[in-house]
Amino acid sequence: MKEIVTNSPEETAALGEAWAREAAPGWTLALCGDLGAGKTQLVKGLARGLGFTGRVASPTFALVNEYTGGSLPLFHLDLYRLDTRAQIVGAGLDEYFFTPRGVTVVEWAERWWDEVQSSKFKVQSPGGRLRWVKFTSESETRRRIEYEDFGA
Repeated sequence: MKEIVTNSPEETAALGEAWAREAAPGWTLALCGDLGAGKTQLVKGLARGLGFTGRVASPTFALVNEYTGGSLPLFHLDLYRLDTRAQIVGAGLDEYFFTPRGVTVVEWAERWWDEVQSSKFKVQSPGGRLRWVKFTSESETRRRIEYEDFGA
């Protein structure tokens, strides 16, 4: 697992911008971490890096926000209010995972996928790529971001 430490919300957003440079259709970022850990900041940077210029906010109440107008569509899901896989499927959100139409970011991803267990984690989509990202708040501004890539 790789590790990055950011010391401000701006640095976390800048990481998202950097990751946008490697984005391709079918890429999913699975974000895990407590409330306020920086997940949405990363998504803001990712959207900016993809060329989206509008407002980016967590879709906690909407469940999914779609951002278009950039180099790739960005689908931002928030599973915080859903507890089970059945609820996620019932809400129609599973269709967004590994969509070839763009990049998907899933906040509270552990509600769909089990915690990553060594290298046996499987991406269940041909050509799909998953980046499992874990956020840990170490102080008011310092975040430890660990990530691992799976799939194509």
